[in-house]
Amino acid sequence: MGKIRAGAVSAVRSVAQVYALPTAGVRPLPSFLVIGAERAGTTSLYRYLVQHPQIMSATLHRKGAYYFATNFDKGVRWYRAHFPTELAMRARARRANVDRVISGEACPYYIFHPLVPERVHGLLPDPRFILMLRDPVSRAYSHYQQETVRGTEHLSFEDAIRAEPERLAGEEERMLREPGYYSFNHQHHTYLARGHYLEQIQRWHASFPPDRLLIIDSAAFFKHPDTGFSEVLRFLGLPEVSLTVYPRLNARSYGRMAPETRERLREHFAEPNRRLEEYLGRSFSWGS
Repeated sequence: MGKIRAGAVSAVRSVAQVYALPTAGVRPLPSFLVIGAERAGTTSLYRYLVQHPQIMSATLHRKGAYYFATNFDKGVRWYRAHFPTELAMRARARRANVDRVISGEACPYYIFHPLVPERVHGLLPDPRFILMLRDPVSRAYSHYQQETVRGTEHLSFEDAIRAEPERLAGEEERMLREPGYYSFNHQHHTYLARGHYLEQIQRWHASFPPDRLLIIDSAAFFKHPDTGFSEVLRFLGLPEVSLTVYPRLNARSYGRMAPETRERLREHFAEPNRRLEEYLGRSFSWGS
């Protein structure tokens, strides 16, 4: 049933794209991007955001188009087709009796892909970016579990993190050298690399002023979601609202990481975490 449902959804989206492409010119570009991190709660946050009366979701409630990462060759009209029309946004504003309605997307690969900041800078005039960060040790294990469920990872967790340097050798350099090159390993097998947050944030700060990027401690956000959600809405310049519930989406249950592996990864990330906190002038729930 899962495959049948996925096929039906894909077919509906294809039909919608046929309709949306001719009207791409009247579909405003997004005002905000949730750029990551993978397995840090981006799906949940996006679902909360599109419940706000002044935020419209991407077409057919898709979280993100992955345009700036893996679909950049499809062109800006293809990207615009993922968002609501100006007419629909004005109609929503009238119904809600508000002065403006915005849209956005969420793609957790954006923070990590080396070409995305430059591509975004060349297209979006006044964007806002939201980045959710999770304990890099827990994030790595959750990411690994996700890839095993998807069938894209067949090694044990310990073997996968040992294989990661070899899998990634030369991949980012080739992506920078050949902008059209797609690296499967870079997208799917970057369990430890994605937890080195500082370098990724600095890459975005090189293209955009720091005040355009809101960095959220994922654990703190989900501990007090009302407070965290209000902070996000203030950042987007929208009135604060409270939701009835804040469900955790895409959460999975799986066995615990081996204690010796967890300790080894704690040591691996200790210095990167320290430098991250020093650079941002703040601490995170997982500590340095």
